[in-house]
Amino acid sequence: MSHSNTPKTLHVATPGSLGPVTPEEASLLEKLDLGRLPRHVAVIMDGNGRWAQKRHLPRIAGHRSGTQSARTTIETCARLKIETLTLYAFSVENWRRPKTEIDFLMALLREYLRKEMPLIQKNNIRMRFLGRMDELPAGVQNDVRDAMEKTAGNKGMVLCVALNYGGRAEIVDAMNAILSERNGHGTSEDKVTEEQLSQHLYTEGLPDPDLLIRTSGEMRVSNFLLWQIAYAEIFVTETLWPDFNRARLLESLLEFQKRERRYGGIREGEPSDEKPARAAGH
Repeated sequence: MSHSNTPKTLHVATPGSLGPVTPEEASLLEKLDLGRLPRHVAVIMDGNGRWAQKRHLPRIAGHRSGTQSARTTIETCARLKIETLTLYAFSVENWRRPKTEIDFLMALLREYLRKEMPLIQKNNIRMRFLGRMDELPAGVQNDVRDAMEKTAGNKGMVLCVALNYGGRAEIVDAMNAILSERNGHGTSEDKVTEEQLSQHLYTEGLPDPDLLIRTSGEMRVSNFLLWQIAYAEIFVTETLWPDFNRARLLESLLEFQKRERRYGGIREGEPSDEKPARAAGH
């Protein structure tokens, strides 16, 4: 898979694309090069529980408040003409949580899809869902299929919702799909290539993330897009997800543009034995 040092934004937004902005947002927008935004932004939406706990509220209050941050992030990325946005909504490990919380999260997802569909259509967003959909409750599966069908013809940003998702599970599913296709017809010399595996991932046909954002300050990737984030720049903010507003998103995009992306190479004229300046990206 080839990489480009400068991400290409297929359609460039204008400074007025976001509509009315706060003074802080205006200041950040002035510094942003709207022609060099990441093609694919992935977000680990973390901190809902801690946000609620700080306010002496139940955890579900944090989840509900987090939907506003999701709405802001989705609409902002769409208006900035970012090609793909992936939000980590529910992991395969999240089934270990209390049943009452799981039931609430599933109901909240269904409510969100119904309420936000007009906004999604207005912004010409196409929806995809990443994960083991067949293990979800029947009602959720129906709503997921309905959302994908309703937005299939849209030509704007692709919004991927990682639902019952695990990075290791995705790689296992891809390998099993390849083995199933071969059905015993391959030989020991038929090695699986990176390209073949990429074609069988949930994200097939999408660019790999250029930027991975994690809220709440945790320094881990939590089994999220393990294959795809190989060369993603990682931005970790202490901001809890319900407090992640448009200014914080613009701040992460600005930080991304300050990074020098090498994809394992070195700068021209740089000694080859120089140690990388950052551990999180190249």
